[in-house]
Amino acid sequence: MTKKKGIFADRNFYKRLFALMVPIMLQSLMLASVAAGDAIMLGRVEQNSMSAVSLATQIQFIQNMVLASVTGAAAILGAQYWGKKDKDTINEIYCMSLRFAVLASFLFFAACVIFPEYLMKIFTNEEVLIQIGAGYLRIAGWSYLLTGISQCYLTIMKITGHAARSAWISSGAVVLNIILNAIFIFGFGPVPAMGARGAALATLIARVIELVWAVGSSFQKGFLRPQFSGFLRIDKQLEIKFQKCALPLLGASLFWGVGFTSYTAIMGHMGGDAAAANSVSAVVRDLMCCVCNGLASGGGILVGYELGAGQLEKGKEYGNRLAKLSFLCGFVSLGIIMLVTPFVVQFMILTEEAKKLLMGMMFIMAVYMIGRCVNTIVINGIFAAGGDTMFDMYSLAVCMWGIAIPLAFAGAFLWHWPVLLVYACTCVDEVGKIPWVMYHFRKYRWVKDLTVKKEEAKE
Repeated sequence: MTKKKGIFADRNFYKRLFALMVPIMLQSLMLASVAAGDAIMLGRVEQNSMSAVSLATQIQFIQNMVLASVTGAAAILGAQYWGKKDKDTINEIYCMSLRFAVLASFLFFAACVIFPEYLMKIFTNEEVLIQIGAGYLRIAGWSYLLTGISQCYLTIMKITGHAARSAWISSGAVVLNIILNAIFIFGFGPVPAMGARGAALATLIARVIELVWAVGSSFQKGFLRPQFSGFLRIDKQLEIKFQKCALPLLGASLFWGVGFTSYTAIMGHMGGDAAAANSVSAVVRDLMCCVCNGLASGGGILVGYELGAGQLEKGKEYGNRLAKLSFLCGFVSLGIIMLVTPFVVQFMILTEEAKKLLMGMMFIMAVYMIGRCVNTIVINGIFAAGGDTMFDMYSLAVCMWGIAIPLAFAGAFLWHWPVLLVYACTCVDEVGKIPWVMYHFRKYRWVKDLTVKKEEAKE
């Protein structure tokens, strides 16, 4: 009884947490809903279109991992400097993040538009999936050019007290995307049915609207917008801090993003039924991760505010509370997935073999969600808030690349294990590293004020 009271007693904490968490969670949910909408709509058209688009969007998934390192560093430093009320430094962080994001977005855009077939061959050897996916990437690739810019604008909104507006913009773009999906995929009036290419066109139009809305909002009173003089002015000490946050995040993001994409590629090479079942389970997983993503982002910003304001003990207290909430979130997610599994399996138009595989994957994923929730909230929320970003890269190198990927690869291509056993190998890393994560958490290396200059720290 005392333990429960200790976790939930601080009303001010939860009021501030929910103010940050709910808009971010809604934003994450709406973004995941695009993939869900694609899967459901294309799944009602044909299995191959659904599988091909699911594989093709892995390119954007990797791009998002790169952009996450840039916006993540901006959020970490920005939250602490916002806690210190230093708007000038936040503007420099704003401009710095935009420079990196534009460069990354252009590279992904060029790859998708120039040689999409080669990208698809990474994920599947089935020609029909390669051709459908390449058609999708040629159109969707243009939207990747815009994503980095809009994400930087939305990140700064979150940390400067406008998380609700950020969520409205993302959510509005997603709703538009889903509506346009229905129109372009199935056809409506004079608009012909375009299938997978229609899903790509819907994504492009939604991204244009999102960027225009985000830039327009930044000109309103009370919002920060980048002062373009900051693009030419570089604060070396701030840039070093930014790189110390961004580079480990980039390493971790690439480790995780490429690793996760490797899982998809492995499943994609195990046959059309395995690829289809994995596509559906991935959509459910992404929807279920919305709560832990919101807790991680909102909680991390809240901890960052306190650390940047010099309230280290308060930041530590908030971190301890979030760690306990991460386990609660994981077990609740497990229960929800177990409940919805029969409905998901029956709803999708799949072959009987694909349905059997999907049923098994959903039960495995339910257990996986415990680890996913704990690790997301603790590593990406609490550790990141204090600039402790190296741990994520180490843990991924050992657990994902040292254990899960080699095991899944060998099981699929050398030992020819059953599909579900290979799928379980792709989930073992998140659950397996919980003890290591919590051991590192208890060292409290993340309790750090990043706004303190070197001279001040020496004193």
